Amino acid sequence: MKDTQMARQPDLDRDPLLVRSVGKAFALLSAFDARNPSLSLTQLAIAAGLDRSATQRFAHTLEPLGYLRKDARSKRFTLNVRVMDLTARFLGTDPLVAVARPYLLHLSQTTHETVNLSMRDGTDTVFVNRLLGQHVLNVDVPIGTRMPLYCTSFGIAILSTLPTEEARSVLLQSDRKRLTEATVWEMEPLMEKITLSAARGYATTAEEIYHGDVAVAAPIVNGRGRPLGAVNVASLRSRIALEEMERRYATLVMETARSISNACAALG
Repeated sequence: MKDTQMARQPDLDRDPLLVRSVGKAFALLSAFDARNPSLSLTQLAIAAGLDRSATQRFAHTLEPLGYLRKDARSKRFTLNVRVMDLTARFLGTDPLVAVARPYLLHLSQTTHETVNLSMRDGTDTVFVNRLLGQHVLNVDVPIGTRMPLYCTSFGIAILSTLPTEEARSVLLQSDRKRLTEATVWEMEPLMEKITLSAARGYATTAEEIYHGDVAVAAPIVNGRGRPLGAVNVASLRSRIALEEMERRYATLVMETARSISNACAALG
């Protein structure tokens, strides 16, 4: 997330209507993650890119509002439960999430595998719905988890709907690197994957971000063919080979994505 925010910053700096104090407040909230669940004031200032005085003022404001919690003894800050209100409000109001829900449920009941809905945010993809299957996966991926576009089935499916040069531009802006020995991260192999996915109508990944994971995804588009998100079925390679995943689920995933796309288009 921090990389995406940094990439957007030059455009934001040129926006005369931007209220920078709001951006700074969200920078504080975005400083926390699984590796940094609690931060001292100094650490929070460094992570948010603010001076200590500004950080103190923003933290002092966010604490009584319920978005930050300060430990009385350690003086360290953590996110407070009210942050979840924003997630709940998004999930309760976003039209794609609402439209997709029954189709995802049907796909989950048909495949008995884990089914996910994801949306693009800059160079990342964000999980916005997840229905767990009968089999345990390697990694728990809660709603709101952010992953790179370039190494996920979601991301390749979404990029496959974009014009070639636009997809290439997104990849050039991405922090591409090898996450596992199977990660496809170099430009030309990625463009080949995107081209193949565009021709087939679905994308696949095998152990590119987590060891043992395999997935098949298809893009959800609006009436103009622009991507709204993607749906995938995920499983374990120890249970099912990628080729078998494609044979069993590719058509089902594409049909689900197409049904959601049509339902979204009908909304206007």
